[in-house]
Amino acid sequence: MKKLAVLLSIPLLLLSCGSNEEGKSVEEIIENEDLAEIRAKKSELSQQQSDLTQKLDKLDQAIDRLDKTRRLDLVEIQQISDTLFKHYAEVQGDVATDENIVIYSEFSGILQDLRVEEGQQVSKGQVLAKIDDGGLSSELAQLETQATLAKTTFERQKRLWEQNIGSEMQYLEAKTNYESMQNSVKRLQSQLDKTIVRAPFSGIIDEVLTEQGEVVSPGQSQLFRLVSLKNMYVEAAVPENYLNTVGKGTEVIVEISSLDREFEGEIRRVGNTINPNNRSFNIQVAVPNENGMIKPNQIATIRLNDYTAENAIIIPENALLKNSKGESVVFTLQEKEGEKNIGTAKRKIVEIGYSYNNKVEITNGLETGETLIIEGAKNLRDGQEVKIRN
Repeated sequence: MKKLAVLLSIPLLLLSCGSNEEGKSVEEIIENEDLAEIRAKKSELSQQQSDLTQKLDKLDQAIDRLDKTRRLDLVEIQQISDTLFKHYAEVQGDVATDENIVIYSEFSGILQDLRVEEGQQVSKGQVLAKIDDGGLSSELAQLETQATLAKTTFERQKRLWEQNIGSEMQYLEAKTNYESMQNSVKRLQSQLDKTIVRAPFSGIIDEVLTEQGEVVSPGQSQLFRLVSLKNMYVEAAVPENYLNTVGKGTEVIVEISSLDREFEGEIRRVGNTINPNNRSFNIQVAVPNENGMIKPNQIATIRLNDYTAENAIIIPENALLKNSKGESVVFTLQEKEGEKNIGTAKRKIVEIGYSYNNKVEITNGLETGETLIIEGAKNLRDGQEVKIRN
């Protein structure tokens, strides 16, 4: 039957190519530009096409009557096997870093020497700016001179006291005076150190918030914003009902959509309190940032691995149906012996577990090795014969 249909289709191909064995070709007729002849040829070819269409229709009817498999519903199948199944819960988070601070002035005076600019990489302890000390350095030099004299006096009185020369009061007064001068020098040195602004950690000067020559005040004047992009993490709020399944070390996948990047990691910190406003607890996940593309306050999606099953039976979500009782139903296939790609659909009620990423875990009702109908099962009946498409 199929060979006959192919043979009958050959004249149509020949006609479409413009050839004619009995007379002139279509190209020759068109070149003559004889309108009557062109119309006559078109009418002739149309009649031939109509005759061939009628013959093909009759052949199709015969094929439908004789080939039963042609009328069977087509299905696609999949062999059932066990696999590792992981379920993830998604929460939204923000990228952050603990090393993102604004450096304030600790001394009151004129910003005398600004040594860095925006975008500059600095090291921990590096001098960023100096503030006019208002004469503190001169005062410190005087105190150091007085402290040196007090030390000499104390050491002399100590030697005399050890030789039982002089009074105890003279010795104690020299000692007290020396210690007092030492404390004064240390106190003034501490104040003078505040006139030098240093980087508390290595990073990048993201903003310079003041200008050289401005008067700055302690705790009020913002000088720089210093950011380090090395120790980045994502922080997110997780609903409290995940307390039993999520903890420190839980596997996660972090997605930063603005960079089209994903990272695998684990939770490094879990908060110890529940936010009463949204009934959630905080988690932190470290993310690598070798090329510095990740920035603070970027939005990230965290997928939390809250359930894992080994040797699980997983099927496509679209293969799962519901009956009138609300039960979950699938169709398996039992192939017929002696007939290739023909089988019988068998209806089964199953129990389901978690679903994720268009996959469903089957906890009861299916066994490994069975053949599952994954496409075309929607209108099937139990025991119906079907044809395998794949």
